[in-house]
Amino acid sequence: MVTINDLRSKYGEYPLESIMVISKLLKVDKSYIYTYGDKVVEDEVKDNYIDIMENIKSGYPIQYILGEREFMGLDFYLEEGVLIPRPDTEILVEYIIDYAKKRYGDENIKILDLGIGSGAISLSVAHYLKNTIVYGVDISEMAIKVANINKDRFKLSNVEFYKGDLFQALTGLSLEGEFHIIASNPPYIATKEIQNLDIKVRGFEPRLALEGGLDGLDFYRKITPMSKKYLQNQGLLIYEIGYDQGEKVKDILTLEGFKEVKILKDLQGLDRVVLGLKNG
Repeated sequence: MVTINDLRSKYGEYPLESIMVISKLLKVDKSYIYTYGDKVVEDEVKDNYIDIMENIKSGYPIQYILGEREFMGLDFYLEEGVLIPRPDTEILVEYIIDYAKKRYGDENIKILDLGIGSGAISLSVAHYLKNTIVYGVDISEMAIKVANINKDRFKLSNVEFYKGDLFQALTGLSLEGEFHIIASNPPYIATKEIQNLDIKVRGFEPRLALEGGLDGLDFYRKITPMSKKYLQNQGLLIYEIGYDQGEKVKDILTLEGFKEVKILKDLQGLDRVVLGLKNG
């Protein structure tokens, strides 16, 4: 007979992952695992547990195994083929929510998210800012599929997703000059740095959502000038960036005429967000 505690001890080097997997297999919350550690589990549960934990040992992200990830207080559905939401991205979302409330109050506004992935940015903003209409764009069919599943999961009607390459996806929608805010967490890893990423990232997450060209800045150079066509005067452009890209992305915005350009730090004190206002 095998108990919950026996399963946990078998993979003692992965304590958090072990608890999460057992909770998933037994369909119980984590407190149950601590309280009923002597409970005997069925052989099928044991076998499934071992298979999953061996995958985790090989580097396979637990978020894909569990099929979900918490972000901004929401449980996002996930599948392999979309980027796993990171806590660092919450800095960008929190800024957008706070900025929109302070600047626009209850005014109805339009927000664009370029490169939606699972819909983490788009859907979080739509959830917490009910007076917004959020447009989300991605070139990946899988991203559109997963984001729409999450849209239904959160019962949101103020967000729509469009498949295409950046602003090309908005062709024919007459949205030029309409957006109050354009946000993006684009691919920003330099090509040569992909091989240095953790195996959990480079081995399993979509390269399309990671690689940003030779220096990692390709998408900032593409989006920034094009965004001026779609932003309102004084509209906000806001990016997530790599920890060492702050000044370079700031320069891109400044050279394109954006004003009040600034860098926001993450909880570790590293550059994480660059933003600026359309001048005019």
